Formats: sequence, structure tokens, C-alpha cells
Amino acid sequence: MSATATSSATAVPHPAETRTSLLGDYTILFKPRVSAMVLLTAAGGFYFGCLRSGINPFSLALVHMLIGVTIVTCGSGALNQALERATDRLMPRTASRPMAQHRIGLAHGLILGCLLTALGSTYLVWQTNLLAAMLTLITAVGYVAIYTPLKRITTLNTFIGAFPGALPPLIGWAAARDMIEWRGIALFAILFVWQFPHFMAIGWLYRNDYKRAGIRITATREPAENAARATALQSLFYAVLMVPVAMWPTWLHMTGVPYEIAACVLSLYYLYAAIRFLRIIRFPNSAENRTLARQLLRVSVIYLPLLLLAMMLNAKGHLPLFH
Repeated sequence: MSATATSSATAVPHPAETRTSLLGDYTILFKPRVSAMVLLTAAGGFYFGCLRSGINPFSLALVHMLIGVTIVTCGSGALNQALERATDRLMPRTASRPMAQHRIGLAHGLILGCLLTALGSTYLVWQTNLLAAMLTLITAVGYVAIYTPLKRITTLNTFIGAFPGALPPLIGWAAARDMIEWRGIALFAILFVWQFPHFMAIGWLYRNDYKRAGIRITATREPAENAARATALQSLFYAVLMVPVAMWPTWLHMTGVPYEIAACVLSLYYLYAAIRFLRIIRFPNSAENRTLARQLLRVSVIYLPLLLLAMMLNAKGHLPLFH
């Protein structure tokens, strides 16, 4: 089936007897795993911004920032699923989502998403600052209004979507510092580059689902040989780039040598997983390729939290815990 041939695609069957509470549907609608990653990286940016300012990062200011970002992120998740309700119905892993199954109506999802996005942005203006609120709103608009529609138009959606995807640590930095600085941009760069091997692995792992739904990503190109080559080489390129980018905080004097060593080890392991992933080029239709994609995905998910933890443990700056 062509990657764009969605009109003739058949919706994935889903058991009619499945029942979910409204609270359970809202939980799915708000994409908790995506939200958790956004909050983790935003908190990391806030932590380093506070160290730069010499203020306590473990304060009500952190709580207020996380509340505002959480509300906007939940709103973005609802709007994303409103736009992708038909597409979601075509893929087994998303077919049970509440809007795909009409448990939540389109108007309900749109109103809820817009309300939460506006409420969260307003809360951030009130409790943090205008810059953090604007960056959060830009993230939401970029994700919902630009990246989501582009998924059905061009494979460039992955590159374009990486920009809003990498903004959370810069949001945290701005919430603490009320300005954009190179140290905050370094955190943005780490998340930006990290995304590509991560999403290339996801794309290859679910390439048949994406084809069925008409989502245009590198892994759904035809023929399969070209898709495998482009997917694997992009993963390798960004995994190589990840090594110096992960070192950038040390060069900016945010961290010391222990972090630099940890970042080097972690990044080289990420690179090793990407090199193994190159094997999909030789036999694009081999069943082993799903295992290679799953391995790269697993390494990517482990890599980022460990890198942030190492960065925080070896951070340079004054930490006035008792002030």
C-alpha cells in the first residue's frame, strides 16, 4: 500500500465491548508518557537556570512552572488526537484512543485542548514570566498546528517537529532566568539531536502501521531498500553528532570532567546502537530488523535520563538549599 493511500485503508477493528471511564480517556488523551518527558527536561532546564542565578531550584517556582507546562502539554495532547483521530483509527497501537473510538467527540476534544492550552499559558505568565509562557505556547503551536499536519504531507515533518520537541529545557531555563542564553541553548541542542535516532527507531519499528495510516516518514519510503538506507544513515549521523553536543555543557562550564566522561561513555553507547542499526540496510525486510530498532529505541530511552542525571550531579553553580 502506498504511504499516502489512506482513503481505501480499513480501520483497525477494536472490540466494541471495551469500556473506559472518562478519567481513563482523559489520561490517554493527555499522553502521560510524552508529558513526563516534557516535564523531566523542563525541570532540568529550570534546575540549571537556577544554578546560574544562584537561587534554590527546589522551590514553589519549580512547582508553578511544572503546573503550567503540564496543563499546556495536556492541551496539546488533546488537540493532537483531535487532528489525528482518523489516522489513529488505522493503527493498532493507537486505535483504542478515545477520539479514534468516538468515546470523546471532536468538539469536546477541541474545546478541552484549546481551553487547557490557554489556561496553562496564562498560568505561566502569572506565576513565572512572559518568555517562559511564550516558549511553551510556541511549543504547543509548533507541535499541533505545524508538525501534526505535516506528518501526512512530507517526511521533513520529523526535522521540523524536532524544534518544538526540544524546547522544554529552554522553557525551564527561561522560567528561571527570564532570558535565552547559550547554556539554555545547549540543553535545547541535546534534546534536538537526541530525538532523531529515537524517532528513526520508532519509525522503523512501526513502519507498516505508519504506511497504513498514510503518515510520511523516512521509514515509509519506497522501495524498502531506500527507506532502510535513509533511516539507518540518519540515525548514525545524529548519533555521531550527539557525542560533541553532549559535551557542550562542559565546554560552557556548566559541568566538570566527571560529567564529560559520563557523557562520552553514554554517547558512544548510543552510537554503538546506531551502528548496529545499520544492519537493516543489508536485509530491509528481515524480521531481525524489528529487534535492532527496538534495541536502539531502548538505548535512546535510557540515554537521555542518565545524561541529565549525570549533568545534574556534576553541575557547577551555587545551590542555596537552606536560603
